Amino acid sequence: MSSPHSIEDEAVATEATDVATLLSENASLKDRLLRALADAENARRQADRKAEDTRKFAVAELARELLPVIDNLQRVLEARKTAQSSENDALLEGVETTLRLFLQTLERFGVKKIVASGQRFDPSLHEALMEADDASHPPGMVTQVLEDGYMIHDRLLRPARVVVSKKQPPMDQGSIL
Repeated sequence: MSSPHSIEDEAVATEATDVATLLSENASLKDRLLRALADAENARRQADRKAEDTRKFAVAELARELLPVIDNLQRVLEARKTAQSSENDALLEGVETTLRLFLQTLERFGVKKIVASGQRFDPSLHEALMEADDASHPPGMVTQVLEDGYMIHDRLLRPARVVVSKKQPPMDQGSIL
């Protein structure tokens, strides 16, 4: 049967003749036991955290692959708005319903759309595709969303692709002769 302590500890214990040595060894063993218990607890916490992350972010790759489908459904609906035609209304209602179901399903798994329009540009959430002169917005504001961005729980799934207002050049007053 194996001993719960090392051979060195056994040798010290057999050679020990006074109480102080035994108390010292006992304290040393107690310290080692407490450290081993703390290591085991840390390993358990780390495993729990890893399992939680795996559970939360397991659908991230699938969601990332579905985002272009959602984009295309949104483009169909945008094209409908510009055409103002009553043709295929039932088909477009089906597209609208499908899009809504897609978004609701993704939201149940923690995927949420990033609200970007009118917000200050944030490079951790937005990808600026261009800058535009826009006197109605202060510099550095998102003026247009070209492609929606999404988060899964607290992680970025895809940045919002946006147009950002740029600083207006000073107006030239012209030269007075």
